[in-house]
Amino acid sequence: QVQVVESGGGLVQPGGSLRLSCAASGFTLSSYAMSWYRQAPGKERELVAGISSVVGITNYATSVKGRFTISRDNAKNTVYLQMNSLKPEDTAVYYCNAKQRSTTYWGQGTQVTVSS
Repeated sequence: QVQVVESGGGLVQPGGSLRLSCAASGFTLSSYAMSWYRQAPGKERELVAGISSVVGITNYATSVKGRFTISRDNAKNTVYLQMNSLKPEDTAVYYCNAKQRSTTYWGQGTQVTVSS
C-alpha cells in the first residue's frame, strides 16, 4: 500500500526553524522526483522545493532560496525540508509530492504557522 505521510509542522515564531519530514512507504522514494508544495488560505498551491530522482539535483522557489533546504535519506525512504528564518508569509499547509512519469502521490499535508 502506497503512503506518503508528512510530519513536523507546528507553530513557530518569526525567525525560527522547523524541519518537515515526508515518509514514503509502498515505493522506493529515490526512484521518484520528490517535491514540497505549500498552500496558504485563499491561494493556489505552489512549488517550494524539489529534489530529482537518483542524482538528487535540487531546486527552490525564489521566495525560500537560501532559507529552506530539501534533502533525502534513501535508507529511511524519507525526504526532509529544513526551514530556517521563517516568516509569517511562510504560513501554509505543506504537502509532499512524489512523481515518476505519469504516477503522482500526495501526502495529506502538515500545517506550518509562523506567528508571534
